[in-house]
Amino acid sequence: MFEEELNKYWKTVVHTIQDGVMIVDTEGTITSINRAFETITGHSKTEIIGKPCTILNCNACELIRGNKGKGPHWCVLFKKGKLRMQKCVITRKEGNHIHVVKNASVLLDDKGNVTGAVETITDITDLIEKETQIETFRRELETEDQFYGILGTSMPIQQVFAMITNASESDAPVIILGESGTGKELVARAIHKSGPRKDNPYVKVSCAALNESLLESELFGHVKGAFTGAFQSRTGRFEAAHEGDIFLDEIGDLPLSTQVKLLRVLEEKTIERVGDHRPIQIDVRIITATNKDLKQLVDRGIFREDFYYRINVVPIWVPPLRERTGDIPLLAESFFQRICLKSEKRIQGIANEALDLMIQYSWPGNVRELKSTLEYAFVACQRSMIGPEHLPPNILNMENLHETIDPSSVGLNEIKKRRLIDALRQSGGNQSEASRILGISRTSVWNQMKRFNIKFKKSA
Repeated sequence: MFEEELNKYWKTVVHTIQDGVMIVDTEGTITSINRAFETITGHSKTEIIGKPCTILNCNACELIRGNKGKGPHWCVLFKKGKLRMQKCVITRKEGNHIHVVKNASVLLDDKGNVTGAVETITDITDLIEKETQIETFRRELETEDQFYGILGTSMPIQQVFAMITNASESDAPVIILGESGTGKELVARAIHKSGPRKDNPYVKVSCAALNESLLESELFGHVKGAFTGAFQSRTGRFEAAHEGDIFLDEIGDLPLSTQVKLLRVLEEKTIERVGDHRPIQIDVRIITATNKDLKQLVDRGIFREDFYYRINVVPIWVPPLRERTGDIPLLAESFFQRICLKSEKRIQGIANEALDLMIQYSWPGNVRELKSTLEYAFVACQRSMIGPEHLPPNILNMENLHETIDPSSVGLNEIKKRRLIDALRQSGGNQSEASRILGISRTSVWNQMKRFNIKFKKSA
């Protein structure tokens, strides 16, 4: 009686577990399966029992199977007696393939004779998909389409890459200009990583994040007792960046009093801790960034002119996303892959219609806004592809679509010509300003104007 009850309970256990269980005889004919096996393979119990196990078309079995019918050991399992943690691919009833981990063991009677085998399969398709995504992302990190973490193949961003390379070879102060969200911090980090100081410290300071009283201590450090709360001496960011690079973000928010002290640092290569008058020699290259018009701030008297010219030695203009729309598909795909790694959703890609809307949008928040858009779309999407309906309302309801250039429809020279004309229009015909917008020399602007027969009068 106890054995009968145990058998009844054992069947309940077998049908409860999430792994598929299959029993075959010595010829490989399926004699029993559990419910999970039906779910995983798509085959019902009535249609698969009595069929050969080869119906699953397991790729590992194809590799290990010998000639059936020639001797008792037609399958390696019956030779070895067991299989452990074997990854393989099987074919479901519908014809699609799934990844499984297989464990198997032969069954013996009381006399030790082989009577069959039991096999369990665990569906690991989700795990394999994640591994594939990680590998795709790893390959993306090594792609030729990026430069020290900055993605892009368009001409404007390639010009930025060229300027980064040139700036990294010099110790002159660099200022990175561009709208919010264009990736100025990535440019600063790329300058450090591609230069001779790459193995030395890289220190970042946000000038807007600290008030005036704390900023000096943060930059230059302080000695014990220098002010209330200074219970011990502290090393400043400039000392910490010795022989490396210091990145001063949002330099346009720097107070006038601090500008004076930084000007001295640039000229004398020394600092003084707050509360101390002993100069400390430092070897630091300064990289600054701002989304403000510093010349305008100079004219308004809230930014020192001498300091402006001291930091504005090597300017790098980072173009807004609307001026490099050819990079949008590449950037969108990169953000999509990153979000996929964190999300449980099985979204396969971005529909062309959604991508077209992204390309037409003006992106006032630039690359940062594009990233937020993909994150929003992932939350909104309940299908296999991100469509237009999953994009934020501001993109769906945009009124004025800016004119874009499709690189596939025109030649490279035509693209250069159009962008040069756009830059000259923005600058009012000022060739120096046009060269800054395009990130090329004034001589190159003049040569291109002559080459494309562009006559543009400077506005009064």
